[in-house]
Amino acid sequence: MRCPKCNHAQKNSVECESCGVIFERYRQFQEKKKAKDAPTIRPAEKKTLLSKMLQLVLLVIVVAGTTYYFTRYPSSGPEQIVAEAPAVDGMLSQVPQIPIVAPKVKARLARKPENTRYNTIELARNATVSIETPWGTGSGFFISKDYIVTNKHVVEIDGKKVADFKKQVLKSRVFIELEKETIAGYRKRIRTLPKGPQRSQFAMIIRDRLEALERALLRQQKAEDRLDQLEAKVHPSSIKIIMADGTEYVANYLLLSADHDLALLSLYVEESTFLKKSPVGNSLRQGDKVFAIGSPVGLRHTVTSGIFSSYRRKGEDGPIYLQTDAAINPGNSGGPLIDENGYVWGVNTMILRDTEGIGFAIPITTVYEEFSSSLY
Repeated sequence: MRCPKCNHAQKNSVECESCGVIFERYRQFQEKKKAKDAPTIRPAEKKTLLSKMLQLVLLVIVVAGTTYYFTRYPSSGPEQIVAEAPAVDGMLSQVPQIPIVAPKVKARLARKPENTRYNTIELARNATVSIETPWGTGSGFFISKDYIVTNKHVVEIDGKKVADFKKQVLKSRVFIELEKETIAGYRKRIRTLPKGPQRSQFAMIIRDRLEALERALLRQQKAEDRLDQLEAKVHPSSIKIIMADGTEYVANYLLLSADHDLALLSLYVEESTFLKKSPVGNSLRQGDKVFAIGSPVGLRHTVTSGIFSSYRRKGEDGPIYLQTDAAINPGNSGGPLIDENGYVWGVNTMILRDTEGIGFAIPITTVYEEFSSSLY
């Protein structure tokens, strides 16, 4: 045999003839050394190892369950059933749609992040206001905590329209005076007629013309009052601002742009939501989804959607406009044009007459350039 220590070959199986080691003692020494060097697991380490094993088992169960759920119930997105409000004849009103969540996706919707498109549009709607003046209505929106931007034509009537309206009022004055003279002539003549069919006929004519004159006088009085308002100098106190919750205020300050169809109003309220422009470096691309918010034909805080169509320039050296197919109607003027993230890109301004889906907005960058001294 060979010595386990020095590898000397010999026949003696008890003790090595070369190094003198006793084989049995050497074997016991080696076993004790192995037992000493072997790694030991302390109680705390045993607990940690057990916890990790349990976590691994739980992860396997969750992954398996999730795979089964989406295989069993495939869905491209949240399923909703929208309850429609019943139609009401003879009345138009803004009725909120109430989403009823289907049972099998209710849990997933409960975990949906707060930053959804609905909340984005709701915040933009709260930042939008309705504007009423003696000569019409329009929209506007908070561009900062204390300032509202709108179109100049919303808060200031066009001079040519005032002149045309004044001509109509003057023409109606002349007509009323002529009608008074005509009726006076009929009354004078009826006194000369004997009782009979002719006198009765003249009496009916006079009565009908007096009734028509009375109606004309009422219309004329309203027109005269409106003309006085149109000819008066625009004053902030004559501009009513209606918030999303229906609260009404009057403007504190008015600043009109000399070069653009823009106006800036100041309104100091305790709480206000304002719209922000997109971060530097971003730009609208053709086909990007946009939303127009305003009060078309008196329907306050209406939201319409569309796409950004193109950048357009008025004339060779004129201002640049944003073209969109989002529905813009009378009353939308001055409202915001926003993207899906709630950033404002423009001020809705005008549409092409006798067309559909061709509306224009003044870029928000123009607003900041025009009113930089007030907004910064």
